[in-house]
Amino acid sequence: MHGRHSRDRGFLSSERNSSESFHMTSAHKAYFIGGGIGSLAGAAFLIRDGGMPGAQISILDAGLVMGGSLDGAGDAERGYSMRGGRMLTTDNYECTWDLFKSIPSLAQPGLSVFEETLAFNEKHVSKAMARLVDSRRAKVPVASMGFTMHDRVELLKLANADEDTLGASCITDHLSPAFFQTEFWFMWVTTFAFQPWHSAVEFRRYLHRFMLEFSRIETLAGVKRTVLNQYDSLVVPLQRWLEGQGVRLLTDCTVTDLDHKTVDGIFEVIALHCTRKGQAEILQLEDGDLVFLQNGSMTDASSLGSMSMAPAKLKKTAHGSWTLWEKLAEGRPSFGKPGAFNSCVAQSDWASFTVTLKDPLFFDLMEKFSGNEAGTGGLVTFKDSNWLMSIVLAHQPHFANQPADVQVFWGYGLFPDRIGNFVPKAMADCNGAELLLELCGHLRFDPESVASANCIPCRMPYITSMFMPRAPGDRPLPVPPDTKHFAFISQFVEIPQDTVFTVEFSVRAAQLAVYQLLGLSKPIPAVTPHDKSLHAQFEALVKALK
Repeated sequence: MHGRHSRDRGFLSSERNSSESFHMTSAHKAYFIGGGIGSLAGAAFLIRDGGMPGAQISILDAGLVMGGSLDGAGDAERGYSMRGGRMLTTDNYECTWDLFKSIPSLAQPGLSVFEETLAFNEKHVSKAMARLVDSRRAKVPVASMGFTMHDRVELLKLANADEDTLGASCITDHLSPAFFQTEFWFMWVTTFAFQPWHSAVEFRRYLHRFMLEFSRIETLAGVKRTVLNQYDSLVVPLQRWLEGQGVRLLTDCTVTDLDHKTVDGIFEVIALHCTRKGQAEILQLEDGDLVFLQNGSMTDASSLGSMSMAPAKLKKTAHGSWTLWEKLAEGRPSFGKPGAFNSCVAQSDWASFTVTLKDPLFFDLMEKFSGNEAGTGGLVTFKDSNWLMSIVLAHQPHFANQPADVQVFWGYGLFPDRIGNFVPKAMADCNGAELLLELCGHLRFDPESVASANCIPCRMPYITSMFMPRAPGDRPLPVPPDTKHFAFISQFVEIPQDTVFTVEFSVRAAQLAVYQLLGLSKPIPAVTPHDKSLHAQFEALVKALK
């Protein structure tokens, strides 16, 4: 849910901060512009921790369903599709699990979503046995990270650098070319989707935030999965709980404009201009109403293809989800710099695909080849793939409406502009049938193994835009200074220590924003300092020396 224009009524001073405690009454309302996981979480925190009646909360989204990037749709006949799947762990994700301990499971009465997820992962333990595969279709030994002493020294220096020193530099500014051919690099970047030209600051944060994963990256033993895809397992139960609380979930509702005023240097939104189901509406805000804006979108301008058609190549003007932030940020340094993130599609895009099968042959062949039953492995990365293609076979069923005789898997490629090894086309130009041919080529599987398949490709031009090199101030704080009852919640705000491209980042941003605007004194779960643990440091050192 995003807007396109803004109307200024005054000037913003960046030297004052309106942070007085918010004294809520039952008349105060809250509006979330955008229906992603951050907005859904924010609404839950307003109710659970702020005591706001659900009927006073509205979530407005331009799409037809809530959930934002955590999507999952389709059926066995038309094919299933999901743009991506975010990695989860129970060693991190403090705010996410704090929230989902409060949300009831839909499938298992008496359990929370958190308890349901824990129980599922106790039964289905991750231990990838074919993490990297080379051009010979051989499993690459991954007990060693493949570092030279020079690699270790450079990586340690980068990990110990302070963010001010790193500034807007790229990973390639700190690591030599040989580093990007190590087993560690192939496993780390396909797990987290980094590119060599991405932010050195963000890469450093990942090294610290996910230090526990460093020592088990070859098996992905720390990765936890939801029972179904993340839309069905996280978004749907959270949405049902919010609906039960009376929250208004407005789909097909596009915010086209914001009216705002500035009094004594303090910015405040006073009205939302919307187009709802084709009809123009104006939502007038009363004094004390809260506005939460999802600024920017990593899945903006994404498009789906089919077995016979490649995804359309859309630009950000197609959906306009960046435009409101761009308008608001003009002349307001504390609102960040969206251009730092959305100005170079060639550095932020990749492509994914979802495959629906009505024949178990492909899953049987993959289980025999990898040594993993579906749901116990992880990403299988073809390290010599020009597209750097990876696939993952989740536990079945993966969708709530998936028949027992249907199987679904997901994959992606980090270099969609490159020509394939077996298909002489760029990945971005391939239809689903061509993606399957490329995959079978890497696996040396007969194409008959996917004869029943329906492969739906997806292009995402801004999917790693939050990884783009950035300088201090490019990302706004969740509650910018000199604002009143206004907050940003997205992957494009600044949260010290935490890492973008995670569900946790969106949920933490929402919790921070809600608590600050309401003046709540209840502590927010801290980022767990695994990087300060002597045991974690020792395990990482041992792994790096192998």
